[in-house]
Amino acid sequence: MVLGLHPFADIAADGTPRLDVANGEELVRVQRASVLALGGRAPEPPGTVFITTRRVIWVSDTGRTKGYAVDFVAVSLHAVSRDPEAYPSPCIYTQIETEVGSDEESDESDSEANGAVDLSKVTEMRIIPSDPDQLDQLFEAFSHSAELNPDPNAVLESDEENGWVHDDGGDDDMCDGSDAEGFSDDTPIGQIDEHGITRSVVELEINDQRFGDAEEAEGERSHRNGR
Repeated sequence: MVLGLHPFADIAADGTPRLDVANGEELVRVQRASVLALGGRAPEPPGTVFITTRRVIWVSDTGRTKGYAVDFVAVSLHAVSRDPEAYPSPCIYTQIETEVGSDEESDESDSEANGAVDLSKVTEMRIIPSDPDQLDQLFEAFSHSAELNPDPNAVLESDEENGWVHDDGGDDDMCDGSDAEGFSDDTPIGQIDEHGITRSVVELEINDQRFGDAEEAEGERSHRNGR
């Protein structure tokens, strides 16, 4: 499992990311004119967000040579944030699981080295589309891809509790992304799919007590990725 945010530079001349099509990665949604904010840093210049069946990829519109990516297995939570007291602009708020862990993350200055962001310590990311009316569709795409990439540890624990045993190839075709365009109906919330795995899609309200520094307000919708 690949954790954390990482640089992304595998970008074609037209500014689109090169996907891992050999392993079934497919494009789910493209959101242009979107700003990215990492942790408490100032937002990046506008770029384009690519939601795939495996990753969230953001590519800057400036030169189209700079980008960031995070695997959905590392996105522990995503939510729609519309409360200006939590963040000035409507956005998709995400929490990212890192190799170092959130307990080792200190103040914001520790996430930077010589003016460059230390991606290994970034545990929060916000995607701010220029059109706030697109947030619900963007959230739906996030939810779909998150369902395709459940936390392997959570799945293992669930299988052990229910006495289920998988062989080594049991999950090879779990995320084939064969019908990404119709994602809203692929696996209904709370139902068990053909692999015997219950998709854990949770709609919950975010409050100040739960997310401390993020101060995401009540009334936001969120989704935990199998956690």
